[in-house]
Amino acid sequence: MGSGSRLLFVAVAVLASTVCAGHAGAHDHSLAAAAAQAGSTATPAAQAPGSVLFRNVRIFDGVSGRVSGPSDVLVRGNRIERIGAGAVPEPATRVIEGGGRVLMPGLIDAHWHSMMAAPSLGAILNGDHRYLTAIAAAESTRTLMRGFTTVRDVGGNSFGLKQAVDEGILPGPRIYPSGAMISVTSGHGDFRHAGDLPRTMGAPGPTDLEGDTAIADSPDEVRMRVREQLMRGASQIKLTAGGGVSSPHSPLDAITFTPAELRAATEAAGNWGTYVTVHAYTPEAIREAIEAGVKVIEHGSLMDDATARLIAQKGVWLSIQPFPDALADAFPPGSFERKKADEVFAGNNHAYDLAKKYRLKTAWGTDVLFSAALATQQGAILASLTRWYSPGEALVMATGTNGELLQLTGKRNPYPGTIGVVREGALADLLLVDGDPVADISLITRPEQSFKVIMKDGVIYKDTL
Repeated sequence: MGSGSRLLFVAVAVLASTVCAGHAGAHDHSLAAAAAQAGSTATPAAQAPGSVLFRNVRIFDGVSGRVSGPSDVLVRGNRIERIGAGAVPEPATRVIEGGGRVLMPGLIDAHWHSMMAAPSLGAILNGDHRYLTAIAAAESTRTLMRGFTTVRDVGGNSFGLKQAVDEGILPGPRIYPSGAMISVTSGHGDFRHAGDLPRTMGAPGPTDLEGDTAIADSPDEVRMRVREQLMRGASQIKLTAGGGVSSPHSPLDAITFTPAELRAATEAAGNWGTYVTVHAYTPEAIREAIEAGVKVIEHGSLMDDATARLIAQKGVWLSIQPFPDALADAFPPGSFERKKADEVFAGNNHAYDLAKKYRLKTAWGTDVLFSAALATQQGAILASLTRWYSPGEALVMATGTNGELLQLTGKRNPYPGTIGVVREGALADLLLVDGDPVADISLITRPEQSFKVIMKDGVIYKDTL
């Protein structure tokens, strides 16, 4: 990271410490100190207590969908060491009196765009990238304060942001980065104008230079673009196998990559021990991707019964989002993009019905784009899953199930360990909730009041007790 970018992240870290102000945990002071170090690689974890005991808590484990009776949870370093009543703390152990509150895993958003969630589409297409990075950094801290301790980033150059978070320069969630969203000429993710054509084969397009998108129009180009993302540190690869809503040249019914191009991607990712996920709405795009060895389908909103059966038979994951109507407001009424959004949103209910009918391995995410206001509704979008699932099922999807999805990254996993559960040996990403979210899932829509303690990787970022 260059000195200019380093100073930018330090400045944003100061802003982030302001965002976290008012939370009375001892760790707040260490965050400000980390910002003041102006480039030190010392992480907040190095300043965290050696062990923390949550005493007298009820546990939502991220698997069963239920809340347990009173228990104690001991965290040592960044792992959950012991679960059981009557734990006796060592002298140096920090004790948090739970008072019967619910301790649950940190939430996981399996379809997030760290660099594109908050800025407007116009700012992304025309704004200074350093400005956009500052917005993303501030939003990353707000994401953590909403209780989302992990995000699976499925499109955008979030590598520098991830590095800053991992080094403790600013608070934020764990990021599983895909890097550039790989598309074809005129596909979903191609925001060029007609005047930008033609492109020389092998050369990046003008919108590719910042690393948020990448155009590939042959199997060889696909391999190259995939390997570029892996070189940068991608934990999984994202392709757009069919048309999309936000792209100006991309009809929903279009199948973008050829079978040979898709196989080039799955082969290149597989050689690195990880997987390909694809953006796809229609049955045709989904089936072609599955035949090429893709392991995860993003969206699937327009799939039919036969396609859902195929997903189940092949053991492919479905990463689907309960799109709020407000997400369409990013596009002007009557526009090409708005009409596509209306079609996709109308199909979502049927897609969820099929997911339940065939018991698909279903992950949850938000896909918030171009709206700082909608990003604040991350928890509310999760709560909206109760249209199809019980509160316990919805919370399991956003914790233990999404944590299972993250394990598909194999040795490319940037955070090796069990995630999304309250279990001995698991990574210590924990929320102490003032109330029972299974009985009242609306608690997660009010994180400022409901989440009394937020812990990520054994480090306390918020403690209002």
